[in-house]
Amino acid sequence: MPFPSSVHWLSLVGSIWLQTINGPNTDFPVYSSQLKELKHISQVQLNFLAFASDAGKIFGWFSGVAALYLPLWLVAFIGAAFGLVGYGVQYMFLDNAGLRYWHLFLLTSLAGNGICWINTVCYLLCLRNFGSSSRVAVSLASSYLSLSATVYTNLADSIPGPANSKAKTYLLLNAVVPMLVTVLVAPSLRVVDLKSAASTDATFLIMFAITLATSACAVVSSIGSTSNVMSSREHTVSLGVLLATPILIPLVLRVRESLNKRENRIHDLGTDDTDTMDRVVNIDVETKEGDGVSEKPQEEVGGLRLLRKPDFWLYFFSYMFSGTLGLVFLNNLGQIAESRRLAQTSTLVSLSSSFGFFGRLLPSFLDYYSAKNGYSISRTASMACLMAPMSGAFFLLLNPGDFFLYLSTAVIGTCTGAITSVAVSTTSELFGAKNFGVNHNVVVSNIPVGSLCFGYFAAFLYQRAARGSNRCIGAACYQETFAIWGATCAVGTLLCAVLYARSRNFDGRLQAAAVRSPCLARVANLVGGIGAP
Repeated sequence: MPFPSSVHWLSLVGSIWLQTINGPNTDFPVYSSQLKELKHISQVQLNFLAFASDAGKIFGWFSGVAALYLPLWLVAFIGAAFGLVGYGVQYMFLDNAGLRYWHLFLLTSLAGNGICWINTVCYLLCLRNFGSSSRVAVSLASSYLSLSATVYTNLADSIPGPANSKAKTYLLLNAVVPMLVTVLVAPSLRVVDLKSAASTDATFLIMFAITLATSACAVVSSIGSTSNVMSSREHTVSLGVLLATPILIPLVLRVRESLNKRENRIHDLGTDDTDTMDRVVNIDVETKEGDGVSEKPQEEVGGLRLLRKPDFWLYFFSYMFSGTLGLVFLNNLGQIAESRRLAQTSTLVSLSSSFGFFGRLLPSFLDYYSAKNGYSISRTASMACLMAPMSGAFFLLLNPGDFFLYLSTAVIGTCTGAITSVAVSTTSELFGAKNFGVNHNVVVSNIPVGSLCFGYFAAFLYQRAARGSNRCIGAACYQETFAIWGATCAVGTLLCAVLYARSRNFDGRLQAAAVRSPCLARVANLVGGIGAP
């Protein structure tokens, strides 16, 4: 069985770096209040600006089509260029009265669409370059997307300047950083055939250790920033070192591959190679025979057939009522913090980002260890299990205490990150991998729809509580909103449970694991009996 080589791991490192900076919209809550005052806009208008970034994702499926015909590095450049124009123009003319509200909306939408292009590149690289380990690679790379807010806030805090210019600082970083990183990683953004014969177990374990250390650093820095134990520059340097560390993996593998080539030139291993090939052929034959007993071909769904599937709509709305709802909450963190008189909005945003990173990391751990033990965890069941604590966290926010705000933010950030990470593999699990680039962008179009509905409703209730003013102070500003969001997330949990009961993809995987685990075989029989008509 072929395994990834140093070139494949280099593409994963490139995807990780792209994902790390591909969330420039996540720092919007930090400077939203300043933007509100600078442009003299209402809370409803501000909410529409937060929605604008998600609105660009309505046309995200264009990136999936483009990836069918263009090289992936060019697709990534197009996405970065959209962000450069969208945020760059805002940076240059933010103080100019000629920059109207509708200009801001269109430019933010353009930048939001660019995020889809870069995401598509990263997902396709992981799916095509890592074969049977693609789910682990996708979860690992996508987990770094939640670090974007932490990275941008640390960079902005480390740049000296007056407090009233932070909005322009963030806009500049949002415009320039993605393009610089895309230029840096462009040579690694290519699909390469799997030919190497080296196991990936040890390499994935090392990558997990690095990622876990990065997650711990992000969480500690976000919590420690409230006590000013470390400066922003120290946070930025420590996080930057950990983010650069993964490049050592393909470098070491490249050196080892070069040494192996030299040994092959010196020693005649023709007979050994023949014997090895015979053994590999026998093993592959046995594996295929064993797999054929339990696995059935994956149904490939695409185009209009996708929209006619009941499972698609169950998936669409369960995602909207959970992951998208969590993103709307994170978009409103700036106003929520202001209403509760929290001085450091960036700390709350950084906290949600760090725990979101940890949440996105969890599925990759579970995928790796479950695969080693011969079974796979149902993605739809995982999503349903993550939605339940998220619903409870919204109800916890009804308590006006700061502790509950920080606790709920951590829980919602973790669950939102995990759900968005799991959703990437859920799309291919439900509808196949052939049309993944288009299918997943159609699925995530629920984000702008949910962002508009939930965000506008929250802004309407906020404006009503403000009683004619543009600013509302007190726990009552979001009291009704949190109760409605909690109930909505509970409905999403129910929809996802129904989707799991319908899909039953887990049944086939449990049967495949029955050879190794009699206990799992009994569970599979029980599940199969319950799902039988």
